[in-house]
Amino acid sequence: MSEDKEAFLDRWSRLKQQGPEEKPAVPETTEKKEQTAPALQPIEDLQPDSDFTPFMNPQVDAGTRRAALKKLFTNAHFNAIDPFEPYSIDLTGEDPIPEEMLKTLNHAKRLLFDEKQQTAEAQAPGEAQASPQPQTEKTESDVAGKQDT
Repeated sequence: MSEDKEAFLDRWSRLKQQGPEEKPAVPETTEKKEQTAPALQPIEDLQPDSDFTPFMNPQVDAGTRRAALKKLFTNAHFNAIDPFEPYSIDLTGEDPIPEEMLKTLNHAKRLLFDEKQQTAEAQAPGEAQASPQPQTEKTESDVAGKQDT
């Protein structure tokens, strides 16, 4: 801070000691300046390179502001779909999978997955006969995480 200014805490302390009755009064004759909305060009004449700043003034009617923004966002620059935004493309109207491709997929599924199941089933009975394992009952002390009581 500069030396000619009073320090913040000193000023705060002085004003606190003065009390509320000695505070400088705000003149009651302050008049609110009525702000009028700026002159707006017709919405039909707006172009994407036009100045939309006057339409953002708080004094402008919300409907007029909304109409100006609609006019701005009809421009292709603002109306383009971002290809990198997830879920920005509507895929509900896409064509279903063609019947020929679906048959090929089902055929491949049968070949790949049925063959694995058959080999797994063929190995399982042979292993069970070769090495029989005794089955024991599990008690609470055998279960992991259980403590003896």
